[in-house]
Amino acid sequence: MSETDRIEKSIELKAPLSRVWKALTDHEAFGTWFRVKLDGPFVPGEVSRGRVTYPGFEHVEWQAVVQKMEPERLFSFTWHPYAVDPNTDYSQETPTLVTFTLGATATGTLLRVVESGFDKIPACRRAEAFRMNDGGWAEQVRNIAEYLAHG
Repeated sequence: MSETDRIEKSIELKAPLSRVWKALTDHEAFGTWFRVKLDGPFVPGEVSRGRVTYPGFEHVEWQAVVQKMEPERLFSFTWHPYAVDPNTDYSQETPTLVTFTLGATATGTLLRVVESGFDKIPACRRAEAFRMNDGGWAEQVRNIAEYLAHG
């Protein structure tokens, strides 16, 4: 695995595991901080669909396949990273895997986000997808922290 195959972000959140878990896995809570309007709850093995609400990206459809939901420990899904061009069919690409791992700390919860599999993205868009998602995950860990601080 190369150093451009995975993105890792960690943040210590001042909230108990149960609140962080709900923020990650309740589709409405997730949608609030992630900025996506989801059609329904996350269900392992099923496709999650919706529409991005982040300004400038409202044309982007959200689609991910929920892989695992291990309460208060792990939540994962696969998706097509930076799939923002409505005229491009991303369905033949190998999706990346996004994994949220939670662990209790003395003052709250350590959240670790890993997105892996970029080396399998077509070369013509790999670097841009990696760059955009690297910045995106940096913003999203701040978003969940802010959501939990004010929720």
